[in-house]
Amino acid sequence: MVRKILVTDGVHPSLIEGFEADGFDCDYHPAISLEEVREVIADYEGLIVNSKILVDRLILDKAVQLKFVGRLGSGMEIIDQEYAAEKGVAVLSAPEGNCNAVAEQALGMLLVLANNILRADREVRQKIWEREKNRGFEIMGKTVGIIGFGHTGSSFAKKLSGMGVKILAYDKYKRGYISDYPYVEETEMLEIFEKADIISFHLPLTNKTKHIVDDTFIRKCKEGVIFINTSRGHVIKTGDLVTGLESGNVGGACLDVFENEKPYTYSEAEKVLFEQLYSFENVVVSPHVAGWTVESKRRLADILLNKIREVLKQAN
Repeated sequence: MVRKILVTDGVHPSLIEGFEADGFDCDYHPAISLEEVREVIADYEGLIVNSKILVDRLILDKAVQLKFVGRLGSGMEIIDQEYAAEKGVAVLSAPEGNCNAVAEQALGMLLVLANNILRADREVRQKIWEREKNRGFEIMGKTVGIIGFGHTGSSFAKKLSGMGVKILAYDKYKRGYISDYPYVEETEMLEIFEKADIISFHLPLTNKTKHIVDDTFIRKCKEGVIFINTSRGHVIKTGDLVTGLESGNVGGACLDVFENEKPYTYSEAEKVLFEQLYSFENVVVSPHVAGWTVESKRRLADILLNKIREVLKQAN
């Protein structure tokens, strides 16, 4: 019997090569649609996804041979993990694979914002030479709050550790983890609200984290706080962020993720909202590419392959 794996997104060749070396047939269809996956999933023992394929009850019910789902990355909201467990389907991810890349981008975006690099770059290309207007600020001496201290949160803290900042970390589901990070202070949200000049979010998307950053949250923060979000767009309520930027309660934002990441689907209200957001000079944006590096693509593949091999080994 042929053992088949469906790969639904772009992956490093090492993943497919590894599966084939283990005796699997890999069908590589990075452009496949959700509807097409539903039509063919019954033939597959393994499914590799990134972010576009929603592994819901409908897919899992059709996947009569499925033994595992591998997620290239960390966000697991696209997979019904509880139902997968009921069906005996292992679910694996590889957050270790791109956490360094996410942390590097978070720091990079912060430095771009602090030093007005986007505006300065644009002006110099136009032969405009404005030094004083582009005077920035240093992050040394600032207090940085990290909310969510998993793979990416801890990696970001490591990047900050040599930059002369005070690092506060809060994780609702962890305690006593700071012994491995002597440059971090474990704290509660109240202290982050009171002291953090910069707050970076490293959270999964759940019912509890959706819109955790709203008007109420913003009003609890220090005036002029800077937000960094490289986790999930729905963590921040965009309309309330815009209001905070307009009032000055929010001093800047570095955003790699958004509530709607498909601009061609914007409603009329969203067109207005995002136009407002993108008009701020103190907002730095990128198209959900934190973690999207040459190195992380290989690392994600290798880590996920090894995890899947271990699960299959235990099953046998």
